[in-house]
Amino acid sequence: MSDTTIAPAAAEGSATRPAVREVGIIMNGVSGRMGYRQHLVRSILAIREQGGIELPDGTKLTVKPLLVGRSEAKLAELAAKHGIEDYTTDLDAALADPRWEIYADFLVTKARASALRKAIAAGKTIYTEKPTAETVGEALELARLAQEAGVKTGVVHDKLYLPGLQKLKRLIDSGFFGRILSVRGEFGYWVFEGDWQPAQRPSWNYRAEDGGGIIVDMFPHWNYVLENLFGEIKSVYAQASVHIADRWDEKGEHYTATAEDAAYGIFELEGGVVAQINSSWTVRVNRDELVEFHVDGTHGSAVVGLFGAKIQHRNATPKPVWNPDLADSHDYDADWAEVPTNEVFQNGFKQQWEEFLVSFAEGTDYEFDLLAGARGVLLAEAGLQSSSEGRKVELPKLSLS
Repeated sequence: MSDTTIAPAAAEGSATRPAVREVGIIMNGVSGRMGYRQHLVRSILAIREQGGIELPDGTKLTVKPLLVGRSEAKLAELAAKHGIEDYTTDLDAALADPRWEIYADFLVTKARASALRKAIAAGKTIYTEKPTAETVGEALELARLAQEAGVKTGVVHDKLYLPGLQKLKRLIDSGFFGRILSVRGEFGYWVFEGDWQPAQRPSWNYRAEDGGGIIVDMFPHWNYVLENLFGEIKSVYAQASVHIADRWDEKGEHYTATAEDAAYGIFELEGGVVAQINSSWTVRVNRDELVEFHVDGTHGSAVVGLFGAKIQHRNATPKPVWNPDLADSHDYDADWAEVPTNEVFQNGFKQQWEEFLVSFAEGTDYEFDLLAGARGVLLAEAGLQSSSEGRKVELPKLSLS
């Protein structure tokens, strides 16, 4: 495979065929849940099946994946299932091969930084899951190494591409809220302990020594959601809790959780906005979706989830009076109006992949880079520090200088 394949010139009088560029992508960690479902099947293979991406100049960008992992048998099975030609257990050989221009990382957190270092040294363009490292120092070091090497990087910011949050962005941009006052977020669901029903999450998520914990998992998400929709995070006060210590792993063996299964955070944002987000794997869902954000502003409010969004303008706000002696028969849910979709939303992971690939092909700056990823690690680290020390922690500004 050549780095760039140009379609043969069309015969005189025939329709002109666009130039086609094929980009090889090393996909490391595709046997994991997220790497397989969201990045391989619903993103890269979906892009392949649609015939690639049309670039602004009319060029067609197509993708060719190389599956990388530890188990050759698993890789062979995935390759055969999806008609993929290339797979290997030798990451070093893949990085040394010029046919593969992009390195994509979906490994567990503890293994990510060392693999990213190798990819940077090999001069590969990088697209990676988060958190990008276990500590903010290491995350910032990776961002600096990439800058020094002239390596383009991208970090997954998938929740910004959810239909609900895209509707929220539209509301913010329209000025619907007036001055935004506060954001309240609820995320989570009940993860079974593993004794009488298998757990829905891997056991390493509950072991701090293996990079587990809901703060490390979710605070990087909350960082990019808050900073891109509402403003830069100035400080955090968090409480991390191990509510259920007794759990059972994939083999049915008992272990004691050492990482928090719930976190309660208060975030102070620039402009005076206050955000409060609960993240929990020990909560039974009583809301429309697994994650919901309630945004209040001087002119209106909104409640958004993964897909849905409903609003209440100040002109349609009821005037409740608190009276604990009388039952309140008012239907408050009926006071909210659904936000129309007005556009077709695609899978958020695929949409970001397409944007990153276009940026790669066009050579443009990409906002969600390793420095943005480092800010997510910073918030997680500050959240853990806050919980440990029982105080509010101010967040410093990160830069590559």
